[in-house]
Amino acid sequence: MLFTSSPFLFFFLPLLLVVYYFPLFKGRTYRNVVLFLFSLVFYAWGAPRFLSAMLTAILVNWLLVLLMTRATRGKKVWLAATVAFDVLLLGFFKYASFLSEQIAVFTGHSEFFIYIALPLGISFVTFQLMSYVFDVYYGKATAQKNPFNLALFISLFPQLIAGPIVRYRQIEREITERDDKYLGLGTGGLRRFAYGLGKKVLIANFLAQLADNAFNFGPTYSVMFAWLGAIAYTLQIYFDFSGYSDMAIGLGQMFGFHFPENFNYPYVAGSVTEFWRRWHMSLTSWFRDYVYLPLGGNRVKKVRWVFNVFVVWFLTGVWHGANWTFVLWGLIYFFALIFEKITGIARKSNVLTRLWTFLIVVVAFVVFRSAGLSAARRYVMTMFGVGASGFCGMDFIGTLSRTWLVLLVAIVGATPLVSKVFQALKTTKWNWLEYCWLLVVFVVSLLEILCSTYNPFIYFNF
Repeated sequence: MLFTSSPFLFFFLPLLLVVYYFPLFKGRTYRNVVLFLFSLVFYAWGAPRFLSAMLTAILVNWLLVLLMTRATRGKKVWLAATVAFDVLLLGFFKYASFLSEQIAVFTGHSEFFIYIALPLGISFVTFQLMSYVFDVYYGKATAQKNPFNLALFISLFPQLIAGPIVRYRQIEREITERDDKYLGLGTGGLRRFAYGLGKKVLIANFLAQLADNAFNFGPTYSVMFAWLGAIAYTLQIYFDFSGYSDMAIGLGQMFGFHFPENFNYPYVAGSVTEFWRRWHMSLTSWFRDYVYLPLGGNRVKKVRWVFNVFVVWFLTGVWHGANWTFVLWGLIYFFALIFEKITGIARKSNVLTRLWTFLIVVVAFVVFRSAGLSAARRYVMTMFGVGASGFCGMDFIGTLSRTWLVLLVAIVGATPLVSKVFQALKTTKWNWLEYCWLLVVFVVSLLEILCSTYNPFIYFNF
């Protein structure tokens, strides 16, 4: 079930709110049970066969962490066993098919290929489980004695299948003690959800069609059309990811949970380093705290530091999907960040550093979006004139004439400009304009969902 689907918006969410806030039952246990049961339905809606795998993973982690905390010695052994279980779980479901395919291609024997369906949100489930394990091991959280509370944390539907990656310690207290009296109105839950819905439905979905047309175009196309498709996808993935994050944060606030921010206008960054401080921040901080720093961070010799950065970005690429394009995508950022660190250009913010950042981000997303390495190579070469049908053809002119307005809205929306305007209006008599704007966005988004069948979900890959 998706946040932008009719069953969720017109049935699941309204019913959940009615049952959750039913006036005759206000106890924390009742509301937690309601959230847990509805979260299981949410997850099982499209793939019920994977529900048992998720619950088994939760139970195994709960038991192993308890054993780890009660052990007088050998805690690292229990930590290694728990992490190994989570990594193997993720590896089996996400990479076994890919590895068997590579073996089949290498040996020429197709019988080596095995297909294993990818459970929805498996990467987020395992990373959130591992955050619980690490937080308890490092003494930043208390081991959960009640398996139900851990199961609620993992299965909580707003953060189950998409970002942000919520760590256990961030909502540990809110599982049993939270303020959920006012439907998140005081914290802007409905407002945040409406913004995210508009981002995804009105902008990302439209840009997705433009990007699909470009990446699935014929054997040759113009340079400008290739750049148009690349920029469309760069904007699409931002509005898709940040839109889902906004909806997740808003839904969490509706039930008294406070999830971390995940995007902070990354396309205004003046360097690749700054870009990754603003893009998918919960993922970046996860790898920093649980991989980079334990390896030694930058408090080691330069060669070892380069190795640490390589490990982080190799794993970041692999985490995103079972394809060589994701590995290359991660390595592009590895080389870019090393280059910035060595040259020191990350400390300078000018036109050239912004052009450099724009170029790296767009090219990297072309690799990210492509079906394979050969397709990525062909598309990037076309962007720079190699194999293109020309510089500016009717493919570009015709497409731009139909899409320029949405592209302009997306470019402006990817900056803090709109937010600053509404922030300034809050201190004036025009503060009601934002609520009118939100109402229009919400209603138009609902109408679009009812009228359109095109609703891609990029997070399915993860």
